[in-house]
Amino acid sequence: MNKIIAAIRRYKWFKISSFAFLGGIAGFTYYYFVGCQSGSCPITSNPFISTSYGMVIGFLFSLDKKKGKE
Repeated sequence: MNKIIAAIRRYKWFKISSFAFLGGIAGFTYYYFVGCQSGSCPITSNPFISTSYGMVIGFLFSLDKKKGKE
């Protein structure tokens, strides 16, 4: 029983980190192809900020939506 619970917890962290990683890639890709060159756009003018925003959005997509509905 403990092995099953440990596997579920590992899967949960793997899912969260995978979504955050893919979100970071999407954020950097958005910066690279669409980003603002003049520096007037606060999010897309800096690759670190756009990657961070992408990671946060990826994390939010990884959260369970059905958690409290049983």
